[in-house]
Amino acid sequence: MNLNLRARAENTYDAIVVGSGISGGWAAKELCEKGLKVLMLERGRTMEHPNYPTTSKDPWEIAYGGRLTREDKEKSHIQARHYSFQGDNKHFYINDLENPYTEVQRFDWVRGDVVGGRSLLWGRQSYRWSDLDFSANARDGHGVDWPLRYKDLEAWYSYVETFIGVSGQAEKWPHFPDGNFQPPMEMNCVEKHFRGEMQKKFPERLVTIGRVANLTAPVKGRGVCQSRNLCHRGCLYGAYFSTNASTLPAAFATGNLTLRPQSLVNRVLYDEQGKKATGVEVVDTATRAVTEYYARVIFLNASTLGTAFILLNSTSGRFPNGLGNDSDQVGRNLMDHHKHAGAYADVEGFEDRYYIGRRPNGLYVPRYRNIDEQRTDYIRGFGYLGGASRGGWGGLASQDVLGAALKTKAQAPGPWRFSLNGYGECLPYAENRVTLNTSVQDVYGRPTLTVDCSFKDNEKAMQQDMAHSAAEMLEAAGYKNVTPYVRTSYPGNANHEMGTARMGKDPKTSVLNSFNQVHAVPNVFVTDGACMTSNASANPSLTYMALTARACDHAVKELKRLNL
Repeated sequence: MNLNLRARAENTYDAIVVGSGISGGWAAKELCEKGLKVLMLERGRTMEHPNYPTTSKDPWEIAYGGRLTREDKEKSHIQARHYSFQGDNKHFYINDLENPYTEVQRFDWVRGDVVGGRSLLWGRQSYRWSDLDFSANARDGHGVDWPLRYKDLEAWYSYVETFIGVSGQAEKWPHFPDGNFQPPMEMNCVEKHFRGEMQKKFPERLVTIGRVANLTAPVKGRGVCQSRNLCHRGCLYGAYFSTNASTLPAAFATGNLTLRPQSLVNRVLYDEQGKKATGVEVVDTATRAVTEYYARVIFLNASTLGTAFILLNSTSGRFPNGLGNDSDQVGRNLMDHHKHAGAYADVEGFEDRYYIGRRPNGLYVPRYRNIDEQRTDYIRGFGYLGGASRGGWGGLASQDVLGAALKTKAQAPGPWRFSLNGYGECLPYAENRVTLNTSVQDVYGRPTLTVDCSFKDNEKAMQQDMAHSAAEMLEAAGYKNVTPYVRTSYPGNANHEMGTARMGKDPKTSVLNSFNQVHAVPNVFVTDGACMTSNASANPSLTYMALTARACDHAVKELKRLNL
């Protein structure tokens, strides 16, 4: 055999999955279980479950008490903008100096740089979207209509929930679909009081325990949540869903998966004669060697911005502006949830009550605005995450207390406090976008992205209501010192960025069809956040997973029909 042909054969698979985060892990699992030989390419370093570096360390074993050093903040200055980037998990995150991007307006791009990606870093809130969300663009004329509805995803939501394990309470609530739940985590005494008060005073506002991918009952190979609230370090019990603890083991169990870390995908290879993608070009981040890998099907799950980069950088005679970019929509319609608006209050009357453990979850109040009656100052809506807890001894450092009094106070639980923190929907704006920047290169000599994204008047008006309504609810519950707040919210900081290669019915106005295939290159699928057509108000990760499982099922059927 010719050496070139042999090398190509050795680098050829049935499918390539780019990225190992939440959606990439699902793509690998589904394709492997359906019998395909799959190559997973991950830009980051190896990170094997359960060997997370700090997962079981005591506080005194972590350098500087978990605080970030000046070097940490300089090397990862963008990551340091986010609360989740800490001294005990900084090894999961990217080096911003080596991987720059340009901000026309501030955009906080939080990135993992290990196998598992942000599946190790997510907040695990897992909500089904409803037709209130999937029909929103069609109703008010913003963006383009989704090419599917809830009924198209309902069975896939159930399939995903059963595998990952979602604890939650069924509520039979309009526009807030129930799922296949494990037993819910328990509310504490103040949260139960708040739920009861809202049922009496605001019956249209549901208060429920968060629906979260933390196990309350064991599943194969994974233990239940220990209520340590140390999820950000990686869970050696596998109690929260991550690629590392869940989908990767399932994919490896088939014998069909090849995982290649430190493999940065530069572009998709396109055959102009065959009118299809043939593979990808990869930069080895350790050696800087460039290699091509080939497959019949390619799934891009490199993150909303990462996937947009790959598509924009995949130019050819057929696609001079980027693969599948006939509509000029690749990179546009960038969305994220806006936050930093809500209220908090002190709670009296429960001083003799406490709670067990450190539950890694809170309350959730799903959207109740602009459902039957439409406000005049903004469209769409928001939800709240929140809950009640008692203060610890940490705040005593700022109090005027010493000696025996300090010891006594440090041993006693602090006061109860309740908070509601809003997360609001962002509309799709064509001008919120990423573009290629050939003037600024990363450490590998590649072009980088320029991000130009901001929240507009609709989001800002919604934030005011988020704060006002939160205060209204806390006051109605009888709590004290109610303090509403609105602080500047920057796109990216909610970690729910999406929309840069949206799904749609018309190839002239969208990038992907209803099965997440690039309109003009149907053997390329995009099922990460880039595919989203609108933003909704609830966390999107469960929808990413359901879309991915559905797209994989379709891809394999199309392969069998010889359509790909």
